[in-house]
Amino acid sequence: MASNTTSSDGNSSPQQQGKRQVRVWCDGCYDMVHFGHANSLRQAKAMGDYLIVGVHSDVEITEHKGPPVFTEQERYKMIRAIKWVDEVVENAPYVTTLETLDHYQCSFCVHGDDITLTADGVDTYHIVKTANRYKECKRTAGVSTTDLVGRMLLATKTHFNVDQDTLEKGQTEELGSSHSAQSPWTRLCRFLPTSQKIVQFADGRDPNPGDRIVYVAGAFDLFHVGHLDFLEKAKAEGDYMIVGLHTDQVVNRYKGSNYPIMNLHERTLCVLACRYVNEVVIGAPYTVTAELMDHFKVDIVCHGTTPLAQDSDGSDPYGEPKQRNKFKHIDSGNSLTTADIVGRIIENRLRYEERNMKKEAKEAAVYEAFMKTKQPAADN
Repeated sequence: MASNTTSSDGNSSPQQQGKRQVRVWCDGCYDMVHFGHANSLRQAKAMGDYLIVGVHSDVEITEHKGPPVFTEQERYKMIRAIKWVDEVVENAPYVTTLETLDHYQCSFCVHGDDITLTADGVDTYHIVKTANRYKECKRTAGVSTTDLVGRMLLATKTHFNVDQDTLEKGQTEELGSSHSAQSPWTRLCRFLPTSQKIVQFADGRDPNPGDRIVYVAGAFDLFHVGHLDFLEKAKAEGDYMIVGLHTDQVVNRYKGSNYPIMNLHERTLCVLACRYVNEVVIGAPYTVTAELMDHFKVDIVCHGTTPLAQDSDGSDPYGEPKQRNKFKHIDSGNSLTTADIVGRIIENRLRYEERNMKKEAKEAAVYEAFMKTKQPAADN
């Protein structure tokens, strides 16, 4: 992908200002892309001007970590859709090398303050660390792919809204990790949403005069390529897209079982990270009302091909936009649903349990060795 000469906010690029463009490299598996991944890429982009993200292949991930939940093509597409990413490199090497950084003219590599290991237990960033071409960003506490897999395996209705006293650390991972060797990086740590985090993810732009405003609504749970393809098609219907996110209780009413897997605040950040989304209504009403349409000056309301449940009073939630002739069904061509993702996990339960257990034990051993190096030598 060619580098843009003008930034998304219309300001001049570093080249136009006579400054050297700082190109930043990130890489990873990016399986079940979530707001933790997006936050690390947001921080990495802030360290430079142009962000290149390398994504590992299915073969590499299976060799070093175990089978991924999403295919490499799905993962490539998901990373391209994160709004801070300028370029994606497919089939990136699992161990980051200086040759890779030089080939893409990147000054340094950025990774979170956790550790990534090869199948042999080697730090995948040891080469760039030794060459002082490595920087760290802060890992987003409270979410990991391991944790999300654990939530799906746990399968309770209240996992997204329980009292801390009734939720032991690592409870959602006990079906997918070792009881005796928990990694300090992937054990459960409750995500605490803040206004600052939402502001960091938000577009921050109001509609321009004359913009055609698109409104869509849903759960957008475990944000995936099915959602992504729908949002891309919906955005093509206008210039400015607003996504209404239903509350956890509303989602559970029409989806049942253990949905949503991610709570409202987590889903908000996942959707805000998508480059097609301009604004999010947090806790939007299930029925699209006249007040909502008038307040946001909505020109068109879109819905995908997924079955639509009636509201609790039996009414059509899209009755108002239909009456105004401002409703459109969108067929994205992608039938993937959140239920399909959960199905992948359940069908391969034993494989993911084994993957998570090995990952936890390996990271725990490395962390223990690291902590020993920090302890002062015993007195003779």
